[in-house]
Amino acid sequence: MSFEEVEDPYIFSTDTLPSDRRFLPPLANGLLGWRVYNNIMHMGGMYNGEGGRCHRADIPCPLAVRVESQEPGQNTYSMNTHTGIFTHTLSSASVSVTQSLYSHRHYPNMMVMEVLMVRQVTSEEPITVNLVGSFTPQSKDIVFESGPDYKGGSYINGKVSTAEYPGGSCPAVHLIWTPIPPTLMLNADQSQGRWGFVLVVANSLESAEAKYDESLDLMATGNLRLSHEKAWKELWLQSTVEVTGSDSLCKALIGSMFYLLSAFPSINDTSSSFGGVSPGGLSNGGDGQDYWGHIFWDQDIWMYPGIALFYPKLARSVLEYRVGTVEGARDNAQKQGFKGLKFPWESAVSGREVCPEDIYGEQEIHINGDVTLAFQHYLYLTEDLSMFTEGKGKEVIYGVADYWVSRVSWNPEDKKYHLLGVMPPDEYYYNVNNSVYTNTVAKFSLQFAVELAELLQDPAPKEWKEVADQLKIPFDEESQYHPEYDGYIKGHPVKQADTVMLGYPLGLEMSPEIRRNDLEAYEPVTDPDGPAMTWGMFAIGWLELGEAEKAQHLLEKCFKNIQRPFQVWSESSDGSGAVNFLTGMGGFLQAVLFGYTGFRVQKECLAFSPHLPKDISELCVRGVSYLGSQMDWLLRKDEVCIILREQGQTAGSTKPCDLQVVLKASGTKIPLTPGKPVTFPLEPGCVCKLVSMSFCWPL
Repeated sequence: MSFEEVEDPYIFSTDTLPSDRRFLPPLANGLLGWRVYNNIMHMGGMYNGEGGRCHRADIPCPLAVRVESQEPGQNTYSMNTHTGIFTHTLSSASVSVTQSLYSHRHYPNMMVMEVLMVRQVTSEEPITVNLVGSFTPQSKDIVFESGPDYKGGSYINGKVSTAEYPGGSCPAVHLIWTPIPPTLMLNADQSQGRWGFVLVVANSLESAEAKYDESLDLMATGNLRLSHEKAWKELWLQSTVEVTGSDSLCKALIGSMFYLLSAFPSINDTSSSFGGVSPGGLSNGGDGQDYWGHIFWDQDIWMYPGIALFYPKLARSVLEYRVGTVEGARDNAQKQGFKGLKFPWESAVSGREVCPEDIYGEQEIHINGDVTLAFQHYLYLTEDLSMFTEGKGKEVIYGVADYWVSRVSWNPEDKKYHLLGVMPPDEYYYNVNNSVYTNTVAKFSLQFAVELAELLQDPAPKEWKEVADQLKIPFDEESQYHPEYDGYIKGHPVKQADTVMLGYPLGLEMSPEIRRNDLEAYEPVTDPDGPAMTWGMFAIGWLELGEAEKAQHLLEKCFKNIQRPFQVWSESSDGSGAVNFLTGMGGFLQAVLFGYTGFRVQKECLAFSPHLPKDISELCVRGVSYLGSQMDWLLRKDEVCIILREQGQTAGSTKPCDLQVVLKASGTKIPLTPGKPVTFPLEPGCVCKLVSMSFCWPL
């Protein structure tokens, strides 16, 4: 009797590299990003060019090396998402050679290449392999100079040529790396040999030397790779999203989670130097490609929610990035003639607008509400008020509220405030009035400002509440649906998810009938070749209405954007657009995390309303972080099982509250005890504090 080997869904393997090299796997760690074998890499916060010409600065990568044997052999390429290590194994009759590449998960300034040669047959002949690279210490963005070697390592440094804005700084970059020889040899008396090569990238010589020293120590003690693998293991212990019943869906979820996590800093990183997440991540974004590496609403609306559900520290790093751009946002608002803060449609380091085309920065103002929604989401998940006080998050919330108040116009005819001359998320239209998405997100951000001010006992201008209460939310009474903006003609084409996002993520209250009408109005007219994240939002809408099969059909459209063999997403289904499209992965992940489970992050609870399509027998979501505790969820066809983790396993920054499950229909209350499974029927409910009067806010 033979047993077929079960394929590990966390390992993406192939014997042939993709013909389009853009779909080689990116290796990133929140600071450094590189696409395997590419001559170019990037560093977070390193941009070159002023204003709309600003783009990620290309940094030459010394590790862009291919291993080649002098005799024919079999090639295997693997991206192991358990460990974040890409390997190329070359097996011939006489030798097996394994090249490993990784961006270090714990020490973000380091990238590593290791080569292991193992003799296959007994022989007294030396064996040689070639290391083929084309590294040159040059960049079109940085003028590099060579310096003296440091402890055997080669050294170059340079500055970007043009600042992001007049008078701004030109960041410096310093590289030290182990020189890579053209060949490696296994001597006649060796059965195997191992070599390690480290690249360190930093913003100063002092930092680069210190990090290089650290890498040499780690290598000498055998801890370089171990510390990297341990860091990835810690990450995966805090989040797992797996399904039973669809191998392709399971693999897509794992790939999405892996590449998204790769774009975020280490959970142990306390440097607060995170440069945000761009649509193509750190491995992409040079001049003219992948949106120049700029940060959009993609970060706050599409990528953030799936990460924030598991990792409060990583969620906070996104908010800290936005806090760091407040002065630029203030400058943007002043230039437009308004008060408060206007976050840029496209952001780099300063927060000043760097969109190449003015109209987006001027009109796609929903970005302001998208940013504040992430802050609100964080507060409800963590009750961490320190982010808003010492962390200065309240400056963001209050500044955005002031912007909305100065940006609206009073209309005496309908006695409502209007937002005129905007571009909705659906960028097919511009200079329209009262985009329903923009107005709704503005209303909610004003309401959150009032709520936060009350919580922190800060004075709140009466205009915040007044504008929120009287802001027009377009609605067609006759058709019982939300038109995308004033004057939208039903049936006109739509670029991407827009009005359907009122239900999720915005959470605008509406009847199931209106929710259905919105979905039915926009689904058939949405561009089938539009951005990848769109269909996840439609899927969530149908899951809200209990139509799991309809949702599954839409979710499967996303599979066309996943490029094999390494599960790297393209923005469009034909492979065009941004590569390693994290926005699409984020939307897809949300469709499962907030669709199948029905999770909704609310002020007093984490609501749920599970629905599984017929071909999915189980959904396992481990590590959900809520109010300082972590929960593991298992959804089956007819039941839900939750285990509250023991306190030693939690990773939140707040003191855990006592939690309970409350089922909606029956009102049944089930306390959650650490380490003890709780099982109940598959029905809506919520997780909330055990005693409703208890107060966990760290005041």
